Amino acid sequence: MQFQAKKILITGGLGFIGSNLAHRLVGLGAEVLLVDTLIPEYGGNLFNIDAIQHQVRINISDVRDEHSFRYLVQGQDYLFNLAGQTSHMDSMQDPYTDLEINCRAQLSILETCRKYNPTIKILFASTRQIYGKPDYLPVDEQHLLRPVDVNGINKMAGEWYHILYNNVYGIRACALRLTNTIGPRMRIKDARQTFLGVWIRRLLENQPLEVWGGSQLRDFTYVDDVVEALLLAGLQPEADGQVFNLGGDCVINLQDLAALLIQVHGSGSYHLHPFPSDRKPIDIGDYYADFQAIQSRLGWQPQTSLNQALSNTLSFYRQYLAHYL
Repeated sequence: MQFQAKKILITGGLGFIGSNLAHRLVGLGAEVLLVDTLIPEYGGNLFNIDAIQHQVRINISDVRDEHSFRYLVQGQDYLFNLAGQTSHMDSMQDPYTDLEINCRAQLSILETCRKYNPTIKILFASTRQIYGKPDYLPVDEQHLLRPVDVNGINKMAGEWYHILYNNVYGIRACALRLTNTIGPRMRIKDARQTFLGVWIRRLLENQPLEVWGGSQLRDFTYVDDVVEALLLAGLQPEADGQVFNLGGDCVINLQDLAALLIQVHGSGSYHLHPFPSDRKPIDIGDYYADFQAIQSRLGWQPQTSLNQALSNTLSFYRQYLAHYL
């Protein structure tokens, strides 16, 4: 891939996807600058880049700070815009912070690029949450957007700002709508990023998994496959101005997922619980993605099976659990 000596800025660069992307880009010979607030609730972790800490630059800064971002964006070839508030419950309890990070800050980033680096290429991490409760499955990009929580509304606005700036100002931008991303370096101390992280933590601490409901269908994308999609979209002009779903290699319900995780680990148990009443109004029910658009346009498809993804993730946390609690 043609990232040798390219200048790359990654917002949320010390987080789950950002740090895995940084490892890949360092291996490709890129000059990588990581921007992260390290706000405890948002998933940034310096250990995520422990193996490459001397091969990247780090700036502890907030994407809401227009003055620092004006300086950071200049001279960059690519911006992988991954910073965000990811908790759906947090967005309902503190909607204004979610608005600032997932909506207003995105507009500020784009304005800064327009004024100080209009030739940059931007890859934005969007989310399947903007679809809301699906009308049909699998969900394709033509599906109605009907978010069920504040986070989904703000992420939808952030995504549309990127496409608008592509269409009106020629700031090359592409949005990838991520489903459940899993893998090494994801947040496991709580469910702010993904419920699967908490399951892995409980499994490694010899506690039973709590499965809410259990019948909901989901798909999962391994983080290396997400990184591959980001890089492909970065390199291919056909991605400019487009939104693409990502998906997984299979569809599974949550009860079967818990059983599979326990099987891969070799021990453990789970308990079924009714879906919590405070979360039910913002639950989307079943979801899995149709990713034919990115497959046909950019040649992407998931390469990692769910079994392998779970195995790789468990192996990582068996070795490094203490750094993620």
